[in-house]
Amino acid sequence: MSSDISMAIRQLIQERGISEDLVLRTIEESLLAAYKRKFGTSDNAVVRFNDDNSEVSIFAQKQIVDDVIDPVSEIDLEEALTLNSECEIGDELLIEINPKDFDRISVQSARQKTKQKFREIQKDTLYSEYQDKVGEMIIGYYQRERNGNIFVDLGKVEGILPKKYQSPREVYHLNDRIKALIFEVNKASSGLQIVLSRTHPEFVKRIFELEVPEIYDHTVEIFKIVREPGYRTKIAVYSNRDDVDPVGACVGLKGVRIQAIVKELEGEKIDILRYDIDPRAFIKNALSPAEVMDVVILDEAKKQALVIVQDANFALAIGKQGLNVRLANRLVDWNIDVKTEAQFAEMDISLETKKAVSALFSEGETDVSREEISSIAELPGLDSDVVSVLKENNVDLIEDLITLTKAELLQLDGLNNEQVEQILKVVDENVEIVEEGKDSSFVTQSETDVAEEEESDEEAYECPECGAAISIDMSNCPSCGIGLSFEEIEEEPDDQEEPEE
Repeated sequence: MSSDISMAIRQLIQERGISEDLVLRTIEESLLAAYKRKFGTSDNAVVRFNDDNSEVSIFAQKQIVDDVIDPVSEIDLEEALTLNSECEIGDELLIEINPKDFDRISVQSARQKTKQKFREIQKDTLYSEYQDKVGEMIIGYYQRERNGNIFVDLGKVEGILPKKYQSPREVYHLNDRIKALIFEVNKASSGLQIVLSRTHPEFVKRIFELEVPEIYDHTVEIFKIVREPGYRTKIAVYSNRDDVDPVGACVGLKGVRIQAIVKELEGEKIDILRYDIDPRAFIKNALSPAEVMDVVILDEAKKQALVIVQDANFALAIGKQGLNVRLANRLVDWNIDVKTEAQFAEMDISLETKKAVSALFSEGETDVSREEISSIAELPGLDSDVVSVLKENNVDLIEDLITLTKAELLQLDGLNNEQVEQILKVVDENVEIVEEGKDSSFVTQSETDVAEEEESDEEAYECPECGAAISIDMSNCPSCGIGLSFEEIEEEPDDQEEPEE
């Protein structure tokens, strides 16, 4: 075959990014398909390339016989001797087939098969290449727009920047340079689909890695990024070295680094703040640029906090349409309620009362508390290792625990019979379901017993005149004014015999 095949192979490798082995295998399969189309089978066909892959040949492997029955796989001795004078009956010969001898239909079929195979190989190759790049930054050029979606020339393939992944601040024109994040890679019937995004928080992270060397080399780490594309971004950072200020590193000398990032985001506001393991300090930082006076943790378990700011900073802390506090909520993962000094002053009484009551019921073993409990960790007498095993089996709440039978508890991984007996004993001694309307809660059994004893100590009496409710310490009925007297009445024994008639 013509040595031009070597040039064609190099062109396929360079332009389409297909490996040489795949190209050679595809050429071999196409020749075998043409051979099969011509002769009805390809079992005896052999394809061989020369050392530098500049030429390819196809051979028919035929056996030498006296009487030819199948001319496709057999050849008589007389004809074989013209090809090789030393051959004998029973030997096999490789007879070269000229591809030009194939009919037009065979050649066309092989060509279509080759094109289809190359398309599939190219799609698979590009898919593997770009799938490994998901989450990375890529640069392309504006090509065209349709229905708000922008098609970007990425070189080997075409990417799509959907309208929902475009910042509302940005406007593009033909041949504009576009920097975007590879969001996902999909195989489609029309080819490979590279979905790009400029609204994902990860896109902001990649820009910071490009502009801030300390983030790229992990001297400064990004804890979390929250964003309202086109309006505001909050980024929490911390440093792995005491001598490096994470916020200062991101801002840069005279703000040169942050200015470059803001320019890339078309003027979107960016708040860079320091991450702190203390939730109070982190919440305070998250509400920047507003100055926070104090942070009160209302419920640590439910992650509810109250922030107090000066009247002048209230609007800044809330932000336009609540954007600043909403982003702060997402950043710290707490529910933040912002109040002014005046608003907080009105809450002081109820807040202090709540604290006083909470402190009162938490002091002393003789105090009675009817605090509702829901977590298995709050059950008294339950070992911590048993609690850990139950949580590993997705049993966190008491309402989940009490629905399990002994047999079901024994089936949980990590629990033995002794631990199951302990669980059942603790639940039986300490948990009682209290139903209020449609809701139900759980209180400890000892608390319920004390409450029942207090209720049983007070007996109910009625006025003999008007039937109004009276108590043993009253001398007159509060309703009708009749005088009252309480005397102890001895009960007659039940076994006293009645007189006979």
